[in-house]
Amino acid sequence: MIIVPVKEGENIERCLKKFKRKYEKTGVIKELRRRQQFDAPSQVNRRKMERAIYVQHLIEQQAD
Repeated sequence: MIIVPVKEGENIERCLKKFKRKYEKTGVIKELRRRQQFDAPSQVNRRKMERAIYVQHLIEQQAD
């Protein structure tokens, strides 16, 4: 549960902004989107391998 301390006389817009920032930092939306789509373990591994290859190529290019 997200708790946002509100000072007396504080603008409601500012309170909402604080709440939104805290909400985004918790990563609730990212987790929700991740759970909406199922990826087979083979797809996850393939993506990891492709990313590793891409990063390796970048590192090799910088070394040259």
